[in-house]
Amino acid sequence: MMASQSKIRCRQIGVSDLDAVIDLLERGFPRRNRAYWTRGLDRHAKRAVPCGLPRFGYMLESDGIPVGVLLLLFTSFDKGGRTEIRCNLSSWYVEPAYRSFASLLVTVALRHKGVTYVNISPAQHTWPIIEAFGFAPYCTGQFTAVPWLTPPRRRVRVRDVPPGESAGVALPGPERELMAAHAGYGCLALVCSAPDGDHPFIFQRFMRWRDRVPCVRLIYCRGVSEFVRFAGPLGRHLLRRGIPWVVLDSNGPVPGLVGFYQDVKGRKFFKGPDKPRLGDLTYTEIALFGP
Repeated sequence: MMASQSKIRCRQIGVSDLDAVIDLLERGFPRRNRAYWTRGLDRHAKRAVPCGLPRFGYMLESDGIPVGVLLLLFTSFDKGGRTEIRCNLSSWYVEPAYRSFASLLVTVALRHKGVTYVNISPAQHTWPIIEAFGFAPYCTGQFTAVPWLTPPRRRVRVRDVPPGESAGVALPGPERELMAAHAGYGCLALVCSAPDGDHPFIFQRFMRWRDRVPCVRLIYCRGVSEFVRFAGPLGRHLLRRGIPWVVLDSNGPVPGLVGFYQDVKGRKFFKGPDKPRLGDLTYTEIALFGP
């Protein structure tokens, strides 16, 4: 039956749909195996989702058969008494015969009011499509830093925060929870202890340059200036673990860091009331699903 003659509907993804959704995602993203999708969706299933919003996102059905998917990862943040809701639009795929209905998924996903939507891993050929939906870039590329070449800082100690042990660091409760959760996702949670207190950092390990060189990606810090401040101690701590490079989102070269900037990939978009800041990819697909 031709796609135009089928009964097409868009609905929320339920737990019972996940096997079929993962089948679709495997076809749409052949570089990712089933374990990748299963792990990430299982982690997300255990998280709290803001009330009234879909747990996993939306799917397209043709005569009851799944033919498209758009994962949505909602997170709420307390911003000084004000609740900010962020949604990571992730893993958009529609079977070729139904591509004319692909925009329906996005239209339905974007109908939630007061939400800041982010797309943090768009393929370059989709950038014009994303902008046509009203998104604007908030990050234009990536900076690859060699932090151990930064001069050392005195009276700074770097230590790991293992999963479940964040209570031992002098951080506000929400940051302790953030560190514990992401350490549980396999991220590297570090604290820089300085005379003015503890400063949190979360990194994700991955391999770069044809899987030959170990790197980490900056998932969280209080601001890029914090990473610049502690780049030397962090870099030496990472280098002792065999990790010479750190990749972070940026809009150009980062003063105070040794490295290089690239804008061929790494562009990230947003739409909504709260422009995301650089240095915060917590609870996004990058953190939940892994490298």
